[in-house]
Amino acid sequence: MMNLDAYLGRLRAALLPLLLALTPVAGAQEAEERSEAREESGAEREEAAQGEGEDGEKGERTLREAYQQEFAFLVAQRRELERRLADFRERAEEQSADAEADVEALQGRVDTLKDRAERLQKRATKAERSVDDSESAAETLKSTFQQADATLEPFGEDIFSEEDWEDRDKAGAIKELFSAGDAFLEQASSIRREEGSFFLADGSETEGEVLHLGRVATYSLDADHPGILLPAGEGQLKLASESHAETAEALAAGEVPESLPLFLYTSLDDEVSESTSDTILGTIEKGGTIAWLIVGLGALALLLVLGRIAILLRASSRAEHLVADIRPMVEMGRIQEAVQACRHRRDAVSRVMTAALQNIDRERAHLEDVISEAMLRETGHLDRFGGFILVIAAVSPLLGLLGTVTGMIATFEVITEFGTGDPKLLSGGISTALVTTELGLIVAIPTLLVGNLLSGWAGRIKDDMEQAALRVTNVHDDSERRTA
Repeated sequence: MMNLDAYLGRLRAALLPLLLALTPVAGAQEAEERSEAREESGAEREEAAQGEGEDGEKGERTLREAYQQEFAFLVAQRRELERRLADFRERAEEQSADAEADVEALQGRVDTLKDRAERLQKRATKAERSVDDSESAAETLKSTFQQADATLEPFGEDIFSEEDWEDRDKAGAIKELFSAGDAFLEQASSIRREEGSFFLADGSETEGEVLHLGRVATYSLDADHPGILLPAGEGQLKLASESHAETAEALAAGEVPESLPLFLYTSLDDEVSESTSDTILGTIEKGGTIAWLIVGLGALALLLVLGRIAILLRASSRAEHLVADIRPMVEMGRIQEAVQACRHRRDAVSRVMTAALQNIDRERAHLEDVISEAMLRETGHLDRFGGFILVIAAVSPLLGLLGTVTGMIATFEVITEFGTGDPKLLSGGISTALVTTELGLIVAIPTLLVGNLLSGWAGRIKDDMEQAALRVTNVHDDSERRTA
């Protein structure tokens, strides 16, 4: 009987966790009820055990009845738990279905709101683009009026004002713009004769009849001062230096000239300076003091070149002819006649030949020294001015470079003080820089070329002197050996 009680105890202990796992939703109250039931059944088993000693059979029957009651209780509890579990699952499925329906409904609302937001965003973007287009069109219209006003204002048309632009009727403004443009084009394409004033070459102002060819050219038809008129600035005109008076007289007489010279201009507000051809002196003046110094060196180099040419012309001769003339005299021993023949000539070769013939009876080594001494005397005369000419050729481009540096320094000083707004202010330094370089090269290149040519000419004269002296010496030696 004790083994059966132990078995039942273990069975209850094993079934209790299973029943608790099947009923997670029963709650703490159900667990308490099961605990109380187990305590009652345990009390009954204890009472049965106590009566076991009194009556064995009665105890076994009582234990069997207790077991059957316990088993029936457990079966009833299991059925109840299964029913509750089925109810809980049914409610859970219903709640899950309701939740899914709610989620679907919310998702539909979210999609609807997204579509609406996208449509609103597109409308807002379109509205912003329309606003930008409107502002751009307004700025374009304003810019067009500003450009038109800048074009027509020099001709007396005022169609734009910054102060009243915002309040101005834009359609009416456009009509005014086209009306002003039509009037300007009509006037610009017409030929008009009217009385007007203009300035003469001496700066005096005079009155006379003026012929306007649109707004691009003007002639003076005045009988005393006919010719082409140029813009003098601030809406004034001036008579051109090359006036083509005959053309103006033909136009005044109503005749058609063979050619119609014109000076075309775009506005009378800016004065037109007549271009003048630069003279040599004007170009040198642009280079300043350094340019005049380079010109002075060039003139000096020219004088030195001419002087050296004269020296070389006097020193040069046909050495072959001289040797041919005196060779028979030397062969026959008539040395004095040969010396007199050389003295009749006044070139360098003849002077060296004279020195050689006067000492021809000396030893060969002494004779060569005499010839070398005579050649040295002539070399100093032949090389005269040569070194100075080459020095000028080397210094001239350096002076040009100095002028370039000076001009650029002056240009940068002007830029520092006045900026780069007016190119005329920069022209002085740039002219100095360019003109001095140009003049330096103009002087250096021909001077260097001519100087080298003259040096070569002098070298050839020296070679002729040496060859002629050696040839005469050899002829004398040969004649003495034949005589001996």
